[in-house]
Amino acid sequence: MYLNKIKTTISFFLILSVISINKFAFAEIIKPNNGIEPLQVVKIQLRGLKNNSKEYKDDGIEQTWAFAHPDNQRYTGPLEKFKIMLKGEAYSMLLNHKEHKIKEIFLSEDVATFEVIILNAEKEYFKFKWQVEKFIEEGPLKNCWLTTAVSSPISMGSSI
Repeated sequence: MYLNKIKTTISFFLILSVISINKFAFAEIIKPNNGIEPLQVVKIQLRGLKNNSKEYKDDGIEQTWAFAHPDNQRYTGPLEKFKIMLKGEAYSMLLNHKEHKIKEIFLSEDVATFEVIILNAEKEYFKFKWQVEKFIEEGPLKNCWLTTAVSSPISMGSSI
């Protein structure tokens, strides 16, 4: 009886360990769906960029790409080109940044605009205008909020 309890306990912890390892080792990209609100889209993208390459190489960039509007993807893609763009001088401050703040500046039925302030790894502040729009065409993305534009960064100087 006692030996069976020990075996059951050990089996339980082994199963729990395997589930935990799989959960963290193979974290999946969040996919757009019509239940994700505009602010959440920006939060998902910024969290991915803040933690880029934590689970696997460029996972945060891929997360950001998942919420890019198809028109935006055509302009900035394919994905490999998008990765190069984000790693370049113009947007690299987004990758593995220290913190971010998001402020809604416009919201309508189909467009939302946010001011995003980033504190990068070198403790410099940058401001962006981040716009998401509701996808209205038929298909799996219908009524999903997706990023249509991110402005060039505006330097706001260093923190102390």
